[in-house]
Amino acid sequence: MGFKEKFSKRYTEAYLKKYADRLTQVQGKVLSIKIHEKSILWIFHKLTVSLVVKPDRSRSISKCEYKKNRWFKKPPFMKISQGHSVIVQGLKGKKGKENRESIQVVNILNMTTKNSLVPIDGGIPKVQKIKAQNQKKLR
Repeated sequence: MGFKEKFSKRYTEAYLKKYADRLTQVQGKVLSIKIHEKSILWIFHKLTVSLVVKPDRSRSISKCEYKKNRWFKKPPFMKISQGHSVIVQGLKGKKGKENRESIQVVNILNMTTKNSLVPIDGGIPKVQKIKAQNQKKLR
């Protein structure tokens, strides 16, 4: 195992050790999306995206936030529209904090257009929906 592999493995283990209890994922349809771009003196760019997702077969909604700051260039973001089917991967807020109900976005997989915010090595995985079985078969 080379130096790069050891380094990336240790980094991954440390990240999972720190955030394992907060990692979450939401799959559903996009209800609304708001993108706010702000530039300060044409040098510093801020991108804030607010996303509301309704999970499949659920009444609840999930609020997701993506924040990115960058010097000199605008931070990139993918095209998402209302009604697109997405999988949002991120971190739940800490207990007792203001943002405990929102999800801090790490990656977004758009299943409608088959692209993602952060590229994945093996491409987008196939996601299958499980059909609910008849109630008679369960009893």
